[in-house]
Amino acid sequence: MAPPRTEALMQYGYFDDAAREYVITRPDTPRSWSNYLGSRLYGGIITQGAGGYSFYKSGGTGRVLRFRFNGVPQDEPGRFVYLRDDADGDFWSASWQPVGKTLRGTVEAHADDATLDAAGNPTQASSVRHGLGYSIFNSSYRGIDSEATFFIPQGQAFEYWSVKVTNTTDAPRTVSLFSYAELSNEWNYRQDLENLQYSQYVVVCRMKDGMIHRLNSTRERTSELWFGMAGADVAGFDTDRDAFLGAYRTQSAPIAVERGACSGSETTGDNACSTIQARLELAPGETRQVIYMMGVGAPDASWEDADGVALRPGREIMAEFGTPEAVSRELEAIREEWREYLAPLQVATPDEQMNSMINVWHAYQTHMTFNWSRGVSLIEAGDRDGLGYRDTVQDMLAVIHAIPDAVRERLNMILTGQTEEGGAMPLVKPLTHNPGHEKTPTLEQYRSDDPLWLPITVANFVYETGDVEYLDQVLPYADHGEATVFEHLKQAIQFSLNHLGNNGLVQGLQADWNDCIQFGTTGESMFSTFLMANGMRVIAELADQTGRHDDAEWARHVLDGLEPVLENAWDGEWYIRGISSTGAKLGSDALDEGKIYLEPNVWAAISGTVPEARAVGAMDSVYERLSTEHGVALCAPAHTKEVPGVGLSLLVFPPGHKENGGIFCHANAWTIVAEGVLGRGDRAYEYYRAFLPAKYNDQAELHQVEPYVYSQFVHGPESPRFGQARNPWLTGTASWSYVGVTQYILGIRPELDGLRIDPCLPEGWGGFAITRRFRGMNLTINVVNVDGLATGVSSVTIEGIEVAPFDDGKRGALVPVEALADGDVLTVTMG
Repeated sequence: MAPPRTEALMQYGYFDDAAREYVITRPDTPRSWSNYLGSRLYGGIITQGAGGYSFYKSGGTGRVLRFRFNGVPQDEPGRFVYLRDDADGDFWSASWQPVGKTLRGTVEAHADDATLDAAGNPTQASSVRHGLGYSIFNSSYRGIDSEATFFIPQGQAFEYWSVKVTNTTDAPRTVSLFSYAELSNEWNYRQDLENLQYSQYVVVCRMKDGMIHRLNSTRERTSELWFGMAGADVAGFDTDRDAFLGAYRTQSAPIAVERGACSGSETTGDNACSTIQARLELAPGETRQVIYMMGVGAPDASWEDADGVALRPGREIMAEFGTPEAVSRELEAIREEWREYLAPLQVATPDEQMNSMINVWHAYQTHMTFNWSRGVSLIEAGDRDGLGYRDTVQDMLAVIHAIPDAVRERLNMILTGQTEEGGAMPLVKPLTHNPGHEKTPTLEQYRSDDPLWLPITVANFVYETGDVEYLDQVLPYADHGEATVFEHLKQAIQFSLNHLGNNGLVQGLQADWNDCIQFGTTGESMFSTFLMANGMRVIAELADQTGRHDDAEWARHVLDGLEPVLENAWDGEWYIRGISSTGAKLGSDALDEGKIYLEPNVWAAISGTVPEARAVGAMDSVYERLSTEHGVALCAPAHTKEVPGVGLSLLVFPPGHKENGGIFCHANAWTIVAEGVLGRGDRAYEYYRAFLPAKYNDQAELHQVEPYVYSQFVHGPESPRFGQARNPWLTGTASWSYVGVTQYILGIRPELDGLRIDPCLPEGWGGFAITRRFRGMNLTINVVNVDGLATGVSSVTIEGIEVAPFDDGKRGALVPVEALADGDVLTVTMG
């Protein structure tokens, strides 16, 4: 293990589980802490500083608000509301940034007298409540309180910026409000940010009928961005960014706000913004609400776009939704929607941080990852603009129980991204995907693992829903031909069997799961080999359970043929990572670098296709050589030189970063599953806790990113940044760690015949409770573990009556679906 790293404890917020919110009490967080708004129709990202952007259908080709990635500050521009005391010209922002007044602390601090800093200057109290689908910014400065709420209503293509302003003093106050967002000039973000000789000449932004309109005719039919205000008279406006900000100024001190008046600019060319000024006369104790709204619409009359989405003029939407009552109604609808999404699985365990994550934020993250894949974040600019095949198949695993209909739709689409020969398109673009007519990738363009994830997810969908008929649904291949879903699964395996190397392992092709290792068409991947073996095991079980006995026999026959291959891949204490075209091994103790890799060893255990003693030995080696207090490194020692015959693009990363010895959290989640399979509860729980975001809530200076969502990776022990996390939100970590903790530590897993209850707990846990929706039934499961055991179920009762679980020779208890009814309370006794 690497030596522990000491850091000063620092906490910037806390979990409010009752409200399903994370409350940021100090908005000067180490990095931007963000949240997601909206849906796949119209979405957005907002940070604790109100930075971020919006997009219509696509972050890459439907950009609404401009965003400069990796900028300074790192999360601007965004959605800003400035407040100005018109008596003396002092101004601030409803969010702490972009003005950045000296912070006083939490909003509650305004109740005391500590409102001045050491120099006698006013300080601002500022906090942020990131909720599910919304964010609320509270501020107090010089006797003026504000509450700014940002969200996107269900099924709508517009967003709310609702601002309540309260005069807490005993004297009348005049306060001006200025909205500000930097509009994209072009829907395509690359055109907008890079093709300036075009994009800075096409924008036209006008004020008409009290609303700002940005026209754009580059799509099939003219659509527009619109921005309006309700709740106050328009005191001024600007649509020209540079006129509002002023020459050589930044968003921290716009010239229009400083002088207290907009210029009435209407831009043609250069850069657009959406600024509407309101002037509020506030009596002592009075509160006023100003509602800013922005969205995509039709300039004049309603029409449907190419996807059948109805676009309406902004003035009609403002008339219908621009009231305080509508804001309250739509915000409550968002809260209710997420209550329903999260209700299918809730837990009460001895670990409060586990509860906060599973019940609210972890589940929420799995939905965001399902919605946006890897397309829209503060890291992903939108260049991919599609669904990575392997990413999408894995992302579905964690949300099947909550949104099975949406998963089925997505699963159908991703299956049609598989080619007739069994490989998969690396990227499926939902807006343009045309099954049966896609170009077939060359062999060198395929990734060896892409289609091999299908058996896991399809089986989980069938087990969760009980819909065995889904396996008979006929779906087209990407290029030509069609097959049943079950035949798609077999073809995924056959593709790998058709591309075995000289040693009997699956060829690595463009890459396996690790994009930075290229074995090519002549080198071989141990990871993909174990993934194929796991897929064959799953297919054999599905086939047996659905009467496809010939298919089951085929899969078992192929598995039997793999035994000598897997035996030869054993390096003495762990499994090798692969073999190059020249015969060189990767992940062998004989090497100076890259001696051991994580991926093949966890999948040796998960697949169940090697002797248990080998799986235990491999996972012991992982623990001894790769685990740290912040997670398990992907390989060790990190690489500094090439391996003959293997493309190691990970060499571009310094040791300890990303794939080169970093702690890749996606793969860390597999350690939880692997140890759960082996029945080692303490080890599974230790791995879970190591990279649990909530664990770092009081060590934010170390972890840096949001303590309420998982990251793609943490810098590894060979990095000077050891322990710092990066790339939060959109990562396969979300799905697999959710599967790991709910299905393998808590041990509640769907199977075709019923619900498997197989906890694998840390020492000393007395039990836990979980509510779980399964095939339309809401169940409560109370696990009693008086002796603090890791595994073993001695009895199951339903409403006090003992039931006889299926005796299938496997660990845990498989409660028959026929024994279950909606509202049942199950008591599971471990022993």
